[in-house]
Amino acid sequence: MQKPSLLFDLDGTLINSTASIVRGFHAALERFGLPRAEPSEICSHIGHPLEVMFARLGAPEELISNLIAEYKKNYLATFLDDTVLLPGASEALALAASFADVGVVTTKTSRFSRVLLEKMDVAKYLGVIIGRDDVERPKPDAEPILKALAALGKDKVDAFMIGDTPMDALAAKNAGIISVGVSCGYVDAQTLRPHCSRICESALVAVEYVKSNLN
Repeated sequence: MQKPSLLFDLDGTLINSTASIVRGFHAALERFGLPRAEPSEICSHIGHPLEVMFARLGAPEELISNLIAEYKKNYLATFLDDTVLLPGASEALALAASFADVGVVTTKTSRFSRVLLEKMDVAKYLGVIIGRDDVERPKPDAEPILKALAALGKDKVDAFMIGDTPMDALAAKNAGIISVGVSCGYVDAQTLRPHCSRICESALVAVEYVKSNLN
């Protein structure tokens, strides 16, 4: 019998990198003389690709590629020191790897993601990391999930996406797999409820739920 597949979002699901994200946006906006966004406004867009986040913060289209480059420069300088695993995240990945094939599907670049996860000693649980740089169409498109499943050599049977935003759930729906929301991230349970098959308070509880409900 085929193992199930568990795919995880990163920010707000497994890690907290809010400080570096906000600092990177502030530095980029300041560099190009644009209004400083409130941290809460920046956080409300986390889960979308950077180009979408900057556009929603009011950045002119012609500056977005430069803003992204400036953001990444600043993020790179701080993200290793400022990012932490969310409570129970390491245990969630270890438990998932004990009965499933496991991957990460994120709108971060896979390069940053792999460095982070290796530093946190959890990359060993993952069979694949798919980031923004690996796809043409990020979440909520199905492409990142389908690419992760293909890399794992898996189909859609008993495949789950665990994430903290509607983007994760919509990507799961578009890919034809099951979505499990977590309320430990950037979106509350009420916002997630219309999109998710189940909502749990953390990645660990989500993995426990999946394990206990497999056919």
